[in-house]
This record gives sequence, structure tokens and C-alpha cells, in this order.
Amino acid sequence: EDMAVGTVEGDLAVKVLDEYVKDFQKRNPALRVFGCYLHQDESTPHLHIDFIPYVTDWKGKGMDTRVSLKQALKSLGFQGGNKHDTELNQWMNHEKKVLAEIAKQHGIEWEQKGTHEEHLDVYNFKKKERKKEVQELEQEKEYLTAENEELTAQIAEFRADIQILKDDKEQVIREKQEAEQRAEDAEKEVKSLEERRDVLQPIMDNASKEIKEYGMIKTFLPEAGTFERAVPYRENKIKPLFIKMKNQIAALAGKVVELNKTIESWKNKYQKSTEKCDDIQTQLDDVRKENGELLNDNQRLQEISDRYDRVVRILGSETVEDVVQQDIKEQRTLEEKRRMEQMPKGSVLKQLEWATQKSQIENQQRKKNRTKYKGLEI
Repeated sequence: EDMAVGTVEGDLAVKVLDEYVKDFQKRNPALRVFGCYLHQDESTPHLHIDFIPYVTDWKGKGMDTRVSLKQALKSLGFQGGNKHDTELNQWMNHEKKVLAEIAKQHGIEWEQKGTHEEHLDVYNFKKKERKKEVQELEQEKEYLTAENEELTAQIAEFRADIQILKDDKEQVIREKQEAEQRAEDAEKEVKSLEERRDVLQPIMDNASKEIKEYGMIKTFLPEAGTFERAVPYRENKIKPLFIKMKNQIAALAGKVVELNKTIESWKNKYQKSTEKCDDIQTQLDDVRKENGELLNDNQRLQEISDRYDRVVRILGSETVEDVVQQDIKEQRTLEEKRRMEQMPKGSVLKQLEWATQKSQIENQQRKKNRTKYKGLEI
């Protein structure tokens, strides 16, 4: 009545909406706008803004950037409260105030609906209030349904992560046990070699002492044969004995060094496996905590769904279904209008066909409006 399309006031409303939408993305950086349309095909000018809510630096599992209306509105400072004061309601009220302030700068005062209504009898008042509650519940149900789907997906993701962590933990435990067994076997081998070294050490010490003092080994050398000469005795008995002892000692010493390195390597692997087990345990604790929070949220959503079912029992499924179907019908009509307002790409023939269909729909709408308001004409 006071902001009709085609009037001076209606043109002023277009300016107000234009100023409002220019700063929309700046005010709401977490709502990525991908479509904005100003419509003047109905009684008053109005906007359609399409956006994708998202958050970055997500601390939970999965990708660090993800779609979430609840989390996006929280990042904008709307924390939410009870069921009538959700993040979405807080944000919508804030945007209405922004629009009202811009309109006020152009001399337009926002006359809020519901503040100057005529007196209603008790029955009609209750009926109106129930209808308002159903609409609010429908809106809240859609919001909570989207949130519930998001939480359900997160729960499934967390459960998958928990299973992966459990499998990793079991694998690490098996590797840890195998490493401990190999380390134990290596220690036994080293101990055996050390015992053999302890047996050979006195012989080596004694041999070194006798060689130093007498230039020969008295105790461990084989006895010379009768009339055996010194040169053949040295070449055939003394040298082979020393070479054999030298090779055995060198082999044993090398094996001891190698086993010591193996022990140190397994000790390092064991230490890393222990640290990895501790990290996995910490991650499991974090996942259990997040899973508990998600279960609490899911329980809260279930309680809200139960309350919605109670409203259906009170008002009747037919009444609620009528309201829902009416809303669906209106939404489809709006979507069809939006589709028809966008000229298709391609040949000129397709564009002419689109223009013809749009003209027919507009003519049908004008006829409906004339029929609808025919009784109100003066």
C-alpha cells in the first residue's frame, strides 16, 4: 500500500535494497554469496540472496574448510541461546535492523507487523498463535534437520577415524611386541657372545703375555714331532694356529659390534613406537570427547523433534501437513519464477521460447490478481 512497485516510494525502496546488498558480503564474510536478484514482479520490490555458509580452520576431523550454517553464524558472533533465540534468528534480526537503519536514512520508518492489530476473540487469537508456532517450528525443524544431517555426517566420520586409530593402535602394539621380542633375542645373542668373549679373553691375554716375554706360546702350541725341524714346525703348526685364532677373534669382535648396533636400532624403534602409541592414545581421548559432545547435540535435536511431534499431536497431522504443503508449493512457485527470470543460454529460438513462456505466466498472474482483488475495486 505504501511501497508498491512502480511508485515513487517503490523506487525509493529499490535504492534502499541496493545499498543494503552492497555491504552484505562485507558484513557476512562467512556467507559466500553466489547469486543476488532484485525482483519487481510482485507487489513490492524485494531481494533474493543465495549464499553458501562455511567455516575455515576447522579444528575437528576432516577438511579444515567445510559447509556449516551453525558454525558460520557462530564465527560471525551469533552464539545462539534457547530454541527461540538460535544463531539463525539472531542473525536474521540483526540483518533486519541493518535494513531498517538504511531505510531510516532515506526517511522510511519500519512499521513492524503485529503491533497495530485489531482485538481478536480468544479462539481466533489462539488459532493465530498456534499457526505462528507451527510456522516457527517448521522453520526451526528445517534448520535443525540440516544441522542434524551435518552432525550425523560428522559422527560417521569420527567413528571411521576411531576405527582407523584403533587399527593403527593394534598394528603399533603388534610391531611393539615384535620389536621387544627381537630386542630380547638380540640381547640373548649378545650375552652369549659376551660369555664366549669372556672365555677367550684370558687365552688372548695369556698369549699376548707369552709372546711379549718369550716370543712364543708355551701352553697352547702343539708339541713338535720327533726330529721335527724348527722351520716346518713354525710354518705348519704355529702360523696356522695364530691365523685361526686371529680370524676367530676378529669374527667374534665384528659380530659383537654388529649386534650392539642392532640392539641400539631396536631400542630406537621401540622408543618411537612407544611415543606413537602415546600420540594415538591422546588422539583417541580427543575423539571420545568430541564423540560425547556430538551425542549430546544429537540428544538435544531428538528432544526438539519430540516436541515437534507433540505439536503435530495437538494440532493434528492434517493441519500441520497443510501448512507444510502450502510452504512447499510457495517455494516451488518462487523457484519456478526464478528459473523463468533467467534467460537460457544457447540459440535465439530457445530464448524466444523462454520469452513466450514468461509472457504467458505473467499474463496468467495478472488475471489471477484482477480476479483476486476484483471485489476490492472502488
